[in-house]
Amino acid sequence: MDFIYSDGITSQMQQVTASLLVPFLRIMVFLCLAMSLMLFVERVYMGIVIVFIKLLRQKPEKKYKWEPIKDDLELANSSYPMVLVQIPMYNEREVYQLSIGGACNLSWPADRILIQVLDDSTDPVVKAMVEQECKRWARKGVNIKYEIRDNRKGYKAGALKEGMEHNYVKMCDFVAIFDADFQPEFDFLLRTVPFLVHNPEVGLVQARWKFVNSDECLLTRMQEMSLDYHFTVEQEVGSATHAFFGFNGTAGVWRISALNEAGGWKDRTTVEDMDLAVRAGLKGWKFVYVGELKVKNELPSTFKAYRYQQHRWSCGPANLFRKMAVEIASNKKVSMWKKFYLIYSFFFVRKIIAHIVTFIFYCVVMPATVLIPEVQVPIWGAVYIPSTITLLNAVGTPRSIHLLVFWILFENVMSLHRTKATFIGLFEVGRVNEWVVTEKLGDALKAKMSMKAPKKSRFRIEERYNKIHFLEVFVGLYLLFCGWYDYSFGKNRFYIYLFFQGMAFLVAGFGYIGVFVPNS
Repeated sequence: MDFIYSDGITSQMQQVTASLLVPFLRIMVFLCLAMSLMLFVERVYMGIVIVFIKLLRQKPEKKYKWEPIKDDLELANSSYPMVLVQIPMYNEREVYQLSIGGACNLSWPADRILIQVLDDSTDPVVKAMVEQECKRWARKGVNIKYEIRDNRKGYKAGALKEGMEHNYVKMCDFVAIFDADFQPEFDFLLRTVPFLVHNPEVGLVQARWKFVNSDECLLTRMQEMSLDYHFTVEQEVGSATHAFFGFNGTAGVWRISALNEAGGWKDRTTVEDMDLAVRAGLKGWKFVYVGELKVKNELPSTFKAYRYQQHRWSCGPANLFRKMAVEIASNKKVSMWKKFYLIYSFFFVRKIIAHIVTFIFYCVVMPATVLIPEVQVPIWGAVYIPSTITLLNAVGTPRSIHLLVFWILFENVMSLHRTKATFIGLFEVGRVNEWVVTEKLGDALKAKMSMKAPKKSRFRIEERYNKIHFLEVFVGLYLLFCGWYDYSFGKNRFYIYLFFQGMAFLVAGFGYIGVFVPNS
């Protein structure tokens, strides 16, 4: 009787698998392969464009009129436009001197530049330090304004918006923006403002980011690989083909009239910079990306800070797409080709599909096919497409090519966090408007690493649990189980990938990532 009962249960499970799980998994495989093809075509297209840009040496100085602003003996400094420099900050104890010092040392006539420090700090000690730093530069003859608010409404967007409302801003033609950890070189304005002066259709000039702490630890090296592709390929291609790309929120110069025509700063999403760029692009303004101009800044050195940043960068674009898709489609000022580029390429493929397919396909669906052998993933979808996409991404950071395997595992781990944030943005639920300022360490980083960590007198169980990310741990265990099953019973030979990827999820899930390593 026991054998009959056992056989009955087995038969029922086989029927459920055959009638429900197999068709469902086949549909998921088909959808994931379709999304992979979309991402593959997008990456290959951008790769081809960037090759032509490099071969033809298509620099922005050749495409747009650019010549240095010349001194005029009769007009004196009035030949230089009036430039406002905004530095938004919030409790930036470690880096406030770097950004303020960099802005105050910009090479530009002293009577034609105005530095505006927008301090939203809630720590009274930090506020006093920032104010004293502003006064110190003011005593040196720098035209610098220290502005505070009685609330943090709108966060960074709110601070920038209120900063633009001061009467003295009306005399300015352009506004340069630097986050608190950004350190522009002295010639930043001399190299960017001429694009705006000589090309009235240009509304924004964006510079590239240069990471001063990319070698601190493996976490920062992984970030550098992802961001270098964005700046080396995505921004270059957008600027060259459509005169449009997403404003990075810092290290850029806006034409104030373009900013105002687009509706100014809005705090409806956590990507106020992208929001402004899209609205300005729909008004017909052109953007110029100057990849050879680099501005120093800092990458998050802790996994906690990086997760907060990635939530904002993944949730915000998805939420903005939800809010603006119809507005983009119905716009009459830009061409149909540009609208297609914005909706399909810029938003749908890069900001939504890229996150979802990475997690759903490579961390859920492909491992599931090990457990249900009736469903197969073709080799071109399992190997060739992801390999090509990965190699194309590696072009951005050739010095880290030896870390490619680590980068793949790390990006797949982060895809869970990004996918979750993407769905939060699309459906506008939960933490959709969460804004946590990314922690910066500045010059304190070296001091922290040179100091010997004190021994803790007792182990605090609360601290360990605070570091555990249970979703990552669950996915890690799932992948390890699939790997064991494939090794023991399967024929797919995915188990090597599944074991490594499962361990990567567990390492991240238990918080063993983002550890400081001496830079020696």
